[in-house]
Amino acid sequence: MKTWGLKPWTPRSALKRAVFAVPLVCVGSLSAASVASDISTARQAELMYVLEQDCGSCHGLTLKGGLGPALLPDRLSDRHVDDLAAIILDGVPGTPMPPWRPLLEPQEATWLAHVLKSGARVK
Repeated sequence: MKTWGLKPWTPRSALKRAVFAVPLVCVGSLSAASVASDISTARQAELMYVLEQDCGSCHGLTLKGGLGPALLPDRLSDRHVDDLAAIILDGVPGTPMPPWRPLLEPQEATWLAHVLKSGARVK
């Protein structure tokens, strides 16, 4: 049987992975909080409006999909926040997804990516 170079699972290997994964999760949570603290509450409200009205015009008003794909947490779970922020800022060439860089700061795109991944609901 070919093992593809993978080591069998053992409780010790799982513990080693957890030792490395837990700090990464904590750093990710702290970075989301850090991004939010850099954006005023008023601007966050404006960004939520952009998410609802502008993103929703293609991705559906409830972000369940439309012209563009759904932007729900389960669909975005395998995407990194930085990748989503890059898509928001630069669009997707060859598709109707426009670049938002002229209207958004990079930290605002990152904040929106965190909002999308967290599942914060658009009204």
